[in-house]
Amino acid sequence: MMGKVKITDTTLRDAHQSLWATRMRTEDMLPIAEKLDSVGYYSLEVWGGATFDVCLRYLNEDPWERLKLLRDKIKKTKLQMLLRGQNLVGYQHYPDDVVERFVAKTAEYGIDIFRIFDALNDIRNIEKPLKAVKKEGKLAQATVVYTISPVHTVEHYVETALKLQDMGADSICVKDMAGLLKPYVAYDLISILKEKLSIPVQLHSHYVGGMAVTTYIKAIEAGVDAIDTASAPLAYGTSQPPIEVITGMLKDTKYDNGLDMEKLFEIAEYFEGIRVKRGFERGMTRLSDVKVYMHQVPGGMISNLVSQLKQQKAEKRLNEVLEEIPKVREDLGYPPLVTPTSQIVGTQAVLNVLLKERYKIIPNEVKQYILGYYGKPPAPIKDEIKKRVLNGNEPITVRPADKLEPIMDKMKKDLKGVTEKEEDIISYAMFPQVALKFFENRKNGIVLNNEDANISERGKNMNLKEISELIKIIDETKINEINLESEGLKISIKKGGTAEVHHCNVEENKLTVISTDSNSARNIKIITSPMVGTFYATPAPDAEPFVKVGDIVKEGQVLCIVEAMKLMNEVHSDVNGKIAKILVKNGEMVEYDQPLFEIEEV
Repeated sequence: MMGKVKITDTTLRDAHQSLWATRMRTEDMLPIAEKLDSVGYYSLEVWGGATFDVCLRYLNEDPWERLKLLRDKIKKTKLQMLLRGQNLVGYQHYPDDVVERFVAKTAEYGIDIFRIFDALNDIRNIEKPLKAVKKEGKLAQATVVYTISPVHTVEHYVETALKLQDMGADSICVKDMAGLLKPYVAYDLISILKEKLSIPVQLHSHYVGGMAVTTYIKAIEAGVDAIDTASAPLAYGTSQPPIEVITGMLKDTKYDNGLDMEKLFEIAEYFEGIRVKRGFERGMTRLSDVKVYMHQVPGGMISNLVSQLKQQKAEKRLNEVLEEIPKVREDLGYPPLVTPTSQIVGTQAVLNVLLKERYKIIPNEVKQYILGYYGKPPAPIKDEIKKRVLNGNEPITVRPADKLEPIMDKMKKDLKGVTEKEEDIISYAMFPQVALKFFENRKNGIVLNNEDANISERGKNMNLKEISELIKIIDETKINEINLESEGLKISIKKGGTAEVHHCNVEENKLTVISTDSNSARNIKIITSPMVGTFYATPAPDAEPFVKVGDIVKEGQVLCIVEAMKLMNEVHSDVNGKIAKILVKNGEMVEYDQPLFEIEEV
């Protein structure tokens, strides 16, 4: 039966994740929360996705506290979150005990609807969180991720939806994260789903290439039960269609949603003020967005790619990355481009472009994907890529979480004396390094957001990049030796590529050129960072470091991890030798090409 379509407002979650790299703060949300509650929306999507990570990592905010404060303000409307299946709000699979405690605590904090998806449409990865949601008496909306490829057909989506209904889903969401669902295809798909299913169907789309408004209209005509929209200042572009436009189009028709347009514009005026105050961009359709029909990159992923390339000082290479992404996606078996596989494919594409060699560096998460630890790829992975990672082994075929042991008791022990709050323990279980830094900031009363702090850290290390450049060019000059002192570091570079490196304490940077020869230098190889990111000397907070000063290492051995673009990227030695110096501290921000290690070649 056709009638009024329900509306989920995404302004406080997906809209600012798509347009503003998830940087809206809790203080920006609370003043408008009660008015949002009064509109008559079916639900407000306020949590999950990238908001959890960004709160801890960049905004120095507690995501649990954000949810509590919003629940206190919003009394009438259902609160909704986006849950990445067994990945929860992170970028890897977590053990079942973490899933159970996360869902239980989230329900306790006030989430009513859990939209659960798996990036690969592998329903094994949805089963456990769905059961956990049902156990808490909350609504489980299971998701079918929409994309276009030789293996993604209407039959595939209908079959997946039917299995999710049988699993106990309360409703189905078709998640069109890249705005690829064409209007007439939407009409056919929604019509078939409404015919085959006995539970409600919701459609989530992004404006991106400009089809989403028309796609929504055709879906409404086909009988879709609910759609996702955002307030106009956070709509369009890579975000959702604007509620004001949809409401205007449906007014005085049998699909009229009955929302108060005057109130919608009052809310829009508020968010426009936030946009101007924070210096955020307005949603707009760029040429790179229209090219979505070629590269299939979803809304939030494009804004994140732009941000990541700016960090790597390579924003002009966006088009190259967008051309590389479909190639990587095909190589990896056509995974839909949604978190975490969007990060997996996107980061590999960025590395392929920046390093000017395909798969020169393969991040851990890409390796784990190929090994089957994210689930079953939609299509076979290219043999040459598999061979580089598998080394004769076979990918796992069981549900990935079956390989994971419970960790919550261990997490609690790790944090003894630091915090006893269960929500903190859950945060730590998902983001150990990031959570520890947040706990330290909270303990020390630091309110400066981490982005500003990271800028300060980068400033300390700028001359270290110059050191690397000097090593490369010294043989092209008549200079025999360069002594350079930077904060905590002294390097003597000599002709022939040899160098002596010492730590020292200096008050200011200085550069001295000396025209004398010296034979006392050792053969030192300097390993530099392949990207801007965070340096981690250990694979986990409580683990032993990969290497220590004095260790003998072999070519290809892992020396550290640089976390960048939401992935953990291993840095390997390219020589045999002994670790002479480690030039950065654990958890420190590093620049592209910044020296990390000295290895004395043997």
